[in-house]
Amino acid sequence: MNDGVNGVALTVFILFFLAVTVMGFLAARWRRAENDSLDEWGLGGRSFGTWITWFLLGGDLYTAYTFVAVPAAIYAAGASGFFAVPYTILVYPLIFTFLPRLWSVSHKHGYVTTSDFVRGRFGSKGLSLAVAVTGILATMPYIALQLVGIQAVLDVLGVGGGENTNWFVKDLPLLIAFGVLAAYTYSSGLRAPALIAFVKDTLIYIVIAVAIIYIPIKLGGFDNIFAAAGEKFSQINPATEKPVGALAPGSTGTWTYATLALGSALALFMYPHSITATLSSKSREVIRRNTTILPLYSLMLGLLALLGFMAIAAGVKVQNGQLAIPQLFEDMFPDWFTGVAFAAIGIGALVPAAIMSIAAANLFTRNIYKDFIKPDATPEQETKVSKLVSLLVKVGALAFVLTMDKTVAINFQLLGGIWILQTMPALVGGLFTRWFHRWALLAGWAVGMVYGTLAAYGVASPTQKHFGGSAKEIPGIGEIGYIGLTAFVLNVVVTVVLTFVLKAVKAPEGIDETSPADYTADAGDKGVKVELPAVGVDAGH
Repeated sequence: MNDGVNGVALTVFILFFLAVTVMGFLAARWRRAENDSLDEWGLGGRSFGTWITWFLLGGDLYTAYTFVAVPAAIYAAGASGFFAVPYTILVYPLIFTFLPRLWSVSHKHGYVTTSDFVRGRFGSKGLSLAVAVTGILATMPYIALQLVGIQAVLDVLGVGGGENTNWFVKDLPLLIAFGVLAAYTYSSGLRAPALIAFVKDTLIYIVIAVAIIYIPIKLGGFDNIFAAAGEKFSQINPATEKPVGALAPGSTGTWTYATLALGSALALFMYPHSITATLSSKSREVIRRNTTILPLYSLMLGLLALLGFMAIAAGVKVQNGQLAIPQLFEDMFPDWFTGVAFAAIGIGALVPAAIMSIAAANLFTRNIYKDFIKPDATPEQETKVSKLVSLLVKVGALAFVLTMDKTVAINFQLLGGIWILQTMPALVGGLFTRWFHRWALLAGWAVGMVYGTLAAYGVASPTQKHFGGSAKEIPGIGEIGYIGLTAFVLNVVVTVVLTFVLKAVKAPEGIDETSPADYTADAGDKGVKVELPAVGVDAGH
């Protein structure tokens, strides 16, 4: 790793960063709204068409951390890191079945968050609160990892000095990037990341296209790349007395690989930022089209993963695996194109971080502040609170990055995936049936959360005693599998059993404010937003 500052790459990086900063502030004038409501600030006025939504969702789901972490996993352990590719293939048929329904009912009733829908469907503010809190908790470490992605680029650029540098000087570049992100998100809302996503995705496609052709030529072709990777992975790890990785996954890891891919696919569109980008679309048809063209990003992800093998063949040696790909770019590319590649990663952090902070803020405003603190809040007050909370969320993520080890941030993000999956029965189940009882759903969620957290706490790694991974032996089967999926199965079993019991004793089921026609409504079907009363609708459950 270079000790000095790469001046050319840094200059190019700064130029792109300044360009998207200007775009972020100008976005406030793009399709400017006449009113100051959460629909406008937090959902872009629900006005985005197919291509804007495609770039927004792509920028939302394929983040800077994806750019850094997926090939880093390949670099560290081999083909097991490819699980991200099948899971992004699995996710699109899944979301094709339920996202249009969620968009329709949300359009009809003015829902801004998934918790809005859950409250309206089951008449339960308690269940809605559980979904909202889970969403906020799962999103916080995800935002932190976007800042980790920026920090990795800055480290390789040589900006901020070494480990012995004064902490303020060392972290000043990250603080500046954070300040810019916070300012334009506050000013422009969802319109800022929607506009910047065009630049981000274009840069990423260019960088990957160049990397997948240029780097193998410099390294003597893919035969040499895979040979070097195979040689590295055959070495024995002294701590485990097993090979450090595998060029192709063995049969012993089948359950882990499959359950992790399936569980991740089920969880991806439970995250609040995924739904925020979805609800910003102007019609049901836009959602359907996007589920058919978003797999193009999976092709990009498969090519991106190969960079991990290339880093091995290029002789990249880093203590922190997250630096492997930025270091590969600096070693292999001309300085000016290194700057372009780093800009792609840096901007790839700003877009999702903005959307995630908006989504978390919307959950707090609609489902905590409005439901429990100020039920008579006006649309203007909701927007003001959401803007302020979006700042607090980003401050929390920044504090997380600056005060904790990066491995801790990664492990909490893995824990967030386990948590967010537990909201699926209420959200997706509620989109297709009212059969589940609200108390059963709440109990199932609690069981899944407790089991998932305790199971993850008990996982150790060579470097950590707790939260060392997201896979553990599946009870009753004996195979190692994804903890989140096991917790989800327990969640569903508890929900189904308790639903039978609660229906048998005729427990009150709450008021469903939706109708069957709401789930197929389109943009032309004007709905009337229905607000639950501030009191008297089972606020305790």
